[in-house]
Amino acid sequence: MNKELLELYSDYLISSFSYTNATGLSQMLDNTINHDKITRFFSEQEYTSKDLWRLVKSTIRKIESEDGIISVDDTICEKQYTDENDISAWHYDHSKSRSLKGVNIVSCIYTNDTAHIPVAFEIVKKTYSLPIKKQVKKKEKAQKQRMNI
Repeated sequence: MNKELLELYSDYLISSFSYTNATGLSQMLDNTINHDKITRFFSEQEYTSKDLWRLVKSTIRKIESEDGIISVDDTICEKQYTDENDISAWHYDHSKSRSLKGVNIVSCIYTNDTAHIPVAFEIVKKTYSLPIKKQVKKKEKAQKQRMNI
């Protein structure tokens, strides 16, 4: 793993205010790094939670404290126009009290008085799909009808 390129791309993501991509990073660096090099870097392997832990473990060990906790949270990145597959599927969103089509990501973040550092993640893959699409549309239609009354 090219740790320098990963650090560079991470800093780019953190400092960006809009859409990000390999071409944008390349342009920001006056094309000193070709966008193809960045794309190849991310295409070389599928990065996992284990890779993230290897990167942050030494940092966590330096700052860990007795009052530190690991928070577990999930989020759904809505992808309503993407075709369904194992990753982009229907998930129940508790914050909206309805099902959404999108990517469900579970993340773990170590937190103490001085830091918030991601330590693990998992993209939820569904190998099956329930026929809820019609149920969601019926429920939304019923809600709209109640609001118009």
